[in-house]
Amino acid sequence: MPPAVLALTAGAFGIGTTEFIIMGLLLQVAADMHVSVPVAGLLISGYALGVFVGAPVLTLATRKLPRKTVLLALMAIFTLGNAACALAPNYELLMAARVLTSLAHGTFFGVGSVVATGLVAEDKRASAIATMFIGLTVATLLGVPFGAWFGLMLGWRAAFWAVTVIGVIAFAVVAALVPGHVGKGAKPISLAEEVAVLGRPQVLLGLAMTVFGFAGLFVVFTYIQPILTRFTGFSEAAVSPILLVFGVGLAIGNVAGGKLADRGLARALIGTIAALAIVLLGLAAVLSVKIAAIALILLLGIAAFATVAPLQLRVLEAAGPSGRTLASSLNIAAFNLGNALGAWAGGVTIDRGLGLSALPLVAAGITAIGLVLALWSLQFDRRQGAVAACPAE
Repeated sequence: MPPAVLALTAGAFGIGTTEFIIMGLLLQVAADMHVSVPVAGLLISGYALGVFVGAPVLTLATRKLPRKTVLLALMAIFTLGNAACALAPNYELLMAARVLTSLAHGTFFGVGSVVATGLVAEDKRASAIATMFIGLTVATLLGVPFGAWFGLMLGWRAAFWAVTVIGVIAFAVVAALVPGHVGKGAKPISLAEEVAVLGRPQVLLGLAMTVFGFAGLFVVFTYIQPILTRFTGFSEAAVSPILLVFGVGLAIGNVAGGKLADRGLARALIGTIAALAIVLLGLAAVLSVKIAAIALILLLGIAAFATVAPLQLRVLEAAGPSGRTLASSLNIAAFNLGNALGAWAGGVTIDRGLGLSALPLVAAGITAIGLVLALWSLQFDRRQGAVAACPAE
C-alpha cells in the first residue's frame, strides 16, 4: 500500500483508541463521576451522536479545502478533545469534551476512505479501505486493552492523556507522509451535487444497513467490562487480556472483510452480517462459561469487523463520483449512529431488569434487521438491472 494510506492508518489508530477506550474504563469513570454504569455508557452514545452530526457538517464545510489540510485539522481537533477529556472536572464537561473529540471522527474516515481508494487500482479499493481501518483494529487490539490497564493502574484520566500523546504522533505522521497535492487540481463539486447523493435510494439503504448491521456489536461491547466481571465471573484484571483477544479478532476480520469484498461485494455483505448475527446468538448461549465466552468474543471480533469494508464500499459505489466524499463520511456517521443505538439499547435492556445476559440476544435481533435491509438492497439492485435490460418500446 502507498505510504499515504499507511499514514491514514496511523490517524485511524488514534481516533479508534479514543472512541473505544472508555469501554475498558466504564466502571472507574462511573465511580469517579458518581453516576450509574448505564449513564456512564452514554459517554459512548454521546461520542457516536457527535460523529453522526459532525461528519456531514464538517465534510460539506471543508469540501473545497486540500485533503491534507482537512486531515491535519481533524487530527488537531481530536488531540485537543482528548486533553479536554483528561481535564474534565465533572460528567457534563466530560460529555462535552467527548462530543468535541467526536467531531473529527466521521470526516477523517470519510475523507480518508476516498483518498485511500483513489491511490490504488480498482480491484484493490476494499483492501485500501481495510488497510486504513487496520488502525481502528490495532486501536482495539492494543490501544483499548492498554488503556484499560493504564486506567486501572494510574486512573482513567491518565489513559486520556496517553491518547492525547498518540494524537500528537498521528498528526506528525499524517503531515510527513500524506502528499500535499492530494485533492488539488480536482474539479470542484458543487454543494448541490454533493447533497444530491441523499436522494439515491441505494445510498439510503446502504446507510440504514450500516446502522443496524453494526449496532448489535455495541449492545454487547459497550458493556463488555460489567458483562465479563459481573456475569461471566472474570476479575477486573482479566478484562484487558480478553479485550486483546477481541482485538485479534478485529484484525483478522478487517483483513478478511476487505478481501471478501474485493472478490464479490454482494456475497460479502450478506455473509458477514449473517455471521455477526449468528455469533451473537452463540455468545448468548455460552456467556456464563468462561473458556467458551472467550472463544466467542474472538469470533465476535472477526465477524464484526469483517462487515466494515463491505458496508463502506457498498455506500461508495452507490454514491458515484460526485457524492462519494459526503456519502463516505455519512456512512462513518452511520456506523456511529449504530454505536449509539447499540449503547442505548443495551442500557435500556439493563434498566428494564433483563440483565447483562440478555444483551447478546438483543444484539442479534438488531443485527438481523441489518441483514434484512442488505437482502432488500440487493433485491432492489436486481430489479433495477432488469428494468435497465428491458428494451424501450
